Amino acid sequence: MGYAFNLGDVGFLRSAAGLVAAAEVDRLPLTSASYLADVAAARSLAGDRASALLETVLLRRKAMSKVDSPERWLFTDAALQQATPALVAGHRARRLVGRDVHDVTCSVGVDLVAVARVAARCVGSDLDPVRLAMARNNIDAANVAATLLRADALGPVTRGTAVLADPGRRDASGRRRWRPEDFAPPLGALAETYRGRDLAVKCTPGIDFADVPWADEVELVSLDGAVREACLWTGDLATGVRRRATVLRSDGTEWTVTDTQDDDCPVLPVGEWIIDPDGAVVRAGLVRHYATAHGLGQLDERIAYLTGPVPPPGVRAFRVLEHGRYTEKALRATLARLDVGRVEILVRGLDVDPNALRPRLKPRGGGEASVVLTRIGRAPVAIVCRAERTSS
Repeated sequence: MGYAFNLGDVGFLRSAAGLVAAAEVDRLPLTSASYLADVAAARSLAGDRASALLETVLLRRKAMSKVDSPERWLFTDAALQQATPALVAGHRARRLVGRDVHDVTCSVGVDLVAVARVAARCVGSDLDPVRLAMARNNIDAANVAATLLRADALGPVTRGTAVLADPGRRDASGRRRWRPEDFAPPLGALAETYRGRDLAVKCTPGIDFADVPWADEVELVSLDGAVREACLWTGDLATGVRRRATVLRSDGTEWTVTDTQDDDCPVLPVGEWIIDPDGAVVRAGLVRHYATAHGLGQLDERIAYLTGPVPPPGVRAFRVLEHGRYTEKALRATLARLDVGRVEILVRGLDVDPNALRPRLKPRGGGEASVVLTRIGRAPVAIVCRAERTSS
């Protein structure tokens, strides 16, 4: 759950004494081995605020992957976990350039800062006074302008603005998929509250598209191979497509595929390359559209693996070495013959646990390989490959 910050903690952390203390604590290792000494040092600097100080420094270190220059930012543990990585937040904000925007669930202000950099005017609101105080600090740290209000996301306090929402996630353990009511506020209530307004709702990529029929466009976004979010767009913020997959990379490259593109891709036998499409493409249901755009085919019409003579640019693809019907015995023999000692196992369409299978294969050679396990029709197939990064 993390430390429970209060307004006094935020005031201290924003003060001159708090800034000096945080800089001192940031010089400490803050490891399990140094825990007792670090706590003693923090107490000597901040007394009763030591816990808030230690938590802040640790969260700032974790925030490096999500926020540019987080050394002056304030977070709670839960807010940081839900925060959008900077590249993803910046990508979403591009649709809001020059608009008046209201972030109705602004929390500590990660998305608010990204929007404030491009919007004409920006308002952020939240019910939690501590997170609002942190948002004020973070807006100042980022040197952007935004108005902050304490307000319920389901009680509109602005007119004529585009609306951005990032509802919290309730405990959905034990269920196989997220439902609209698993969010706080619920997705349906947000849609109803802002009916007729241009709305962007960030939610988990596990949402079933059928559960959000009010969304004019659903965009799945991945960053460096990990699917980060689904964004539900309405009104003029939508672009005329129903489904979009956007792939971002830290090196600044990006590409997108939509359901308006051709999806007339064939089913092909195993070719020179195997391509495992980015998770955003798979989750958006755009595998066939992606395949057609790159001259690829499916191994099986129900499986996302693709094959072809030339892989797409800028992806990690798998050059086929050998393939055949999958049995553990046959695969073990193939790996031994190819002198494979390090093996990556990818699985789609078969009930195989890669972590359980790997030791049973007993790979002992000096080389490495990737093994794609799948089915073609009803036949289980093993495809032994060499992973390569294609040039952009």
